[in-house]
Amino acid sequence: MTEPGARARVDTWVWCVRLFRTRTLAAAACRAGHVRVNGDRAKPATPVGPGDEVRVRVEGLERIVVVTRPITRRVGAAVVPDCLVDHSPPPPTKLDTPAVPVRDRGAGRPTKRERREIDALRGRALD
Repeated sequence: MTEPGARARVDTWVWCVRLFRTRTLAAAACRAGHVRVNGDRAKPATPVGPGDEVRVRVEGLERIVVVTRPITRRVGAAVVPDCLVDHSPPPPTKLDTPAVPVRDRGAGRPTKRERREIDALRGRALD
């Protein structure tokens, strides 16, 4: 499947190792700047090879993986650990993330005073 010195497109590789559900989503993330290869923004056709560090921003979390085997075909989940080394930090726990304030159902739109309080709570500065 891969020979020494082989390289693969970054959008194909992140899809093959199941960091994205579809190749279209992987390519869109590359174009949006959510994928970095060795610290540089990656276009979908950027080649990756063994030893390259790939940083992917997925659903608000950053995944940091090192390529050990560039592949161009999607593989089973059992084969994925052979293709990468995951250096991602652990996801934050429920206790680490602050709770989002929720308005009571049927309370209507916030008044001007309530909106100012909400903005102050979220840290938005008033001009």
